Amino acid sequence: MIAVRVAAFLALTIASVQAQDAKDYPNRPIHIVVGNAAGGGTDTVVRLVQNKLQERLGRPVVIDNRPGGNNLIAVQAVTKAPPDGYTLLAGTMGMLTINPALFPNLPYDTMRDLIPISIICSYPVVIAVNAAAPVKNLQELIAYIKANPEKANAGGTGSVYQIATKLFEMRTGTKLQFITYRSHTESLTGLMRGDTLMAVVDTAPVAGPLTDGRVRALAVLSPQRLPNYPDVPTIAEAGLKDFELELWAGLLAPAGTPEAIVRKLNEAVVDAVKSEDVRKAMINLEVVPIGGTSADYAARLRREIAMWADVVKTGNIEIQR
Repeated sequence: MIAVRVAAFLALTIASVQAQDAKDYPNRPIHIVVGNAAGGGTDTVVRLVQNKLQERLGRPVVIDNRPGGNNLIAVQAVTKAPPDGYTLLAGTMGMLTINPALFPNLPYDTMRDLIPISIICSYPVVIAVNAAAPVKNLQELIAYIKANPEKANAGGTGSVYQIATKLFEMRTGTKLQFITYRSHTESLTGLMRGDTLMAVVDTAPVAGPLTDGRVRALAVLSPQRLPNYPDVPTIAEAGLKDFELELWAGLLAPAGTPEAIVRKLNEAVVDAVKSEDVRKAMINLEVVPIGGTSADYAARLRREIAMWADVVKTGNIEIQR
């Protein structure tokens, strides 16, 4: 009985402390850990909302770039931080839903060690080919790959694009040789030069070649057509089911962060993303502003963790480096 009373007292004490922490939050600078270098895609997006978060929260928001180690450095910097709302993670699909499928001995568990705050944005993805490729639509591409296995290859940078290409193979019954490039620039150069037949790539790095006609988009992997490319059909319209895909970035906190702080951060992120200047800046970067609830983000994480685990297992994927 005494033990029960002590436990109850401790629980009330912790709840009281957390409530007071949430009421006073924030009272010092907030750090957002980013897993790529300054100027990278996620870094650029986070910096777009940085000033709005500072205005909304009334404290400095500091971007802390920690690239390397397949994002392990960035994720662990947050999962090992105190759950007080002052160290947050700029999370991506690769680090939080694909890495768990590829690396079974990760030192973190996305759903156990982190609390989703809000999705920030998504990055639309297209299936692109060299403009001179002898295919005009997705069905012609699939037929060409099957008829010309010696010419069937795809390029990309890193595990996200390799595993997305594997998913394309699984959905179409095709086989592609994947060529890993060190950067989007090198990957697109290979595509435009004809070294590779196709690429599954987000629209931001390929926007220039798409606009000037050096690269042709056969389908967008979003549920709806994109305003900037209204003539490009969705993947479903192109005749391929179960292959919708969008990259994304979001904000997360260490597990144990008080609900009131998570709620306050969520409101700040959603306000920032919905502000007119941030939305325009994101759209200009070929990024789709989202914002949303913590629950919606958590559901997306669970869904994608399960999906990529199935893709990796079924496809027997080994990541090229």
